[in-house]
Amino acid sequence: MNAALVDTGPLVALFVRNDPDHARVAAWLRGFRGKLLTTWPVLTEVCHFLRPEVAIGFLRWVEAGGAAVIEMAPEDLATVIRMMEKYADRPMDLADASLVWLAGRSGVRDILTVDTGDFGAFRTPQGRAFNDLLASHR
Repeated sequence: MNAALVDTGPLVALFVRNDPDHARVAAWLRGFRGKLLTTWPVLTEVCHFLRPEVAIGFLRWVEAGGAAVIEMAPEDLATVIRMMEKYADRPMDLADASLVWLAGRSGVRDILTVDTGDFGAFRTPQGRAFNDLLASHR
């Protein structure tokens, strides 16, 4: 299965037409034939940045299969906490830490992000680098 992790920034850009990253994110997604994977912390962060009516449209898009939301169990918090402590100097927020956790769990290191600085520095729990899928669309 072709899969990619998706971070907050591209999801916000997709739903805000005047976002500076909207066109390149939309273009990239038009060419993607696979499954987007994300987490509840990312969805929460996206909804925080969107107007309420836009957030509802975003959640309907997710509900219709726009992205698969992967559940974290309480025991997964230990990994998330370790990641947040390790990258406290950046700092790493919960949404980013949840994606690093998901990369470790799923083995997927391809990520759709506009946060190139942080995800360029972050490593999976196994020490592997992320592959920034939007890098060629800058």
